[in-house]
Amino acid sequence: MPAPIPFLLTLTAFILLVPAARADSWPAALDASLARAGIPRGATAVLVEDVDGGAPLAAHRTQEAMNPASVMKLVTSYVALDRLGPAFTWKTRLSSPAAIRRQTLQGDLVVTGGGDPRLSRERLWLLLRELRAQGIRRIDGDVVTDRSFFRLPPHDPAAFDQRPLRPYNAGADALGVDYGAIRVRLVPTAAGAQATVDPQPAGLDIDNRIRRGTGGACGDPVAQLAASTTDTPGGVRLILDGILPAGCTEAFDWNLAPLPPERLFEGIFRSLWKELGGEIGGRFRDGPTPADARLLAESVSPNLPEVLRDMNKWSNNVIARDVFATLGSIAEPGQDSVAAGARTVLRTLVANGIAVDGIVIDNGAGLSRSARISATTLGQLLLAAWRSRTMPELLSSLPVAGVDGTARRRLPNSPAAGAAHVKTGTLDGVRSLAGYVLARNGHRYAVVLMINHPNASAARDVQDALLEWVAGL
Repeated sequence: MPAPIPFLLTLTAFILLVPAARADSWPAALDASLARAGIPRGATAVLVEDVDGGAPLAAHRTQEAMNPASVMKLVTSYVALDRLGPAFTWKTRLSSPAAIRRQTLQGDLVVTGGGDPRLSRERLWLLLRELRAQGIRRIDGDVVTDRSFFRLPPHDPAAFDQRPLRPYNAGADALGVDYGAIRVRLVPTAAGAQATVDPQPAGLDIDNRIRRGTGGACGDPVAQLAASTTDTPGGVRLILDGILPAGCTEAFDWNLAPLPPERLFEGIFRSLWKELGGEIGGRFRDGPTPADARLLAESVSPNLPEVLRDMNKWSNNVIARDVFATLGSIAEPGQDSVAAGARTVLRTLVANGIAVDGIVIDNGAGLSRSARISATTLGQLLLAAWRSRTMPELLSSLPVAGVDGTARRRLPNSPAAGAAHVKTGTLDGVRSLAGYVLARNGHRYAVVLMINHPNASAARDVQDALLEWVAGL
């Protein structure tokens, strides 16, 4: 029986698109999954090449600059390792020019932020414990927060998708804490749910209006919940509303970002200091670190590779923004840290022989409608990273299919499980992945797939089909 005409046309088109590859190198499963999702080949870019060299095994629309979503974090990671090195750390310091007498710091306490992406409430508590251990119970003056390490443009958390309380929309900050978010613990009750935050930032009031539904499976427990904020004379009121299905019987966490970074830091600082028995006589204000301030306590972040693991394994946008701003602030002190970060990225890519045609990088996280990069650039970056001194650090930061991170539920019973280290990206109209796959033949391949199409949300099977095909080579 002769082959259907559409199949012959499709095969001929691929041969023309990829003259260096075998005619059968485009996996049939990839075409089938694209067809099921209603996505044409013209909305995709694909590149598969051996890290040891040779002609690409598959190459389709590799020069086209496309939106990569969170795959852009690979670029930020590569440049950070190249420019900062694997031993790089961030520091948060407490200092003061004032004397300590009778358990009182007789002047201002200065908190100098170093852009630490991993500053948590636990580490802030330890830092304040160290202050208390020096005999300080009362701060007579102000708490001066020095955020000058970053020079940041205004950040609107609602600008991307009009969801300003979503943690992924929090901005960079030289004194950010807990990724700019709080964790609301919800315990279902007969009437609704008990809501607690520990520690609850000073100045944040919780108005819990959650009601209990009469039926329905739990599913995603926050799917029918909503959060909003309103300013009050004492600070900010967080309003929790909506219906909790009757099927929800276990406690769960709801992560929200109701406060801008400076108010969140102040609120957690005040709460922790009060718990430690401390007092503050003055107010919180921004200002520089005085030249005569002496160091009282210091908190040092985990090193860069560990931070990148958190960033890439869980696709943390706030970490990416902080790392990106760090690149800019170190390369061009005193300049706009985000714009300088973009310039640093471009300079580093060019210096390493990586094409930058068509690239648009605005925040380093990929949470952007304007970000663009080509499969060629991503492929060259993956090969350059593989040959670099920091290859182990970059590779270990990537989610492993079927094992951990955002890829832990991907392909659990396929040849790709445990063999694919890949960063994925998802936005409305965007599905992407890039990374490395160890194939059955013993070769490791750099793999890039980007899809920009209204039906991209249905393209998870397309990604899986490509990874399985490469892993089975």
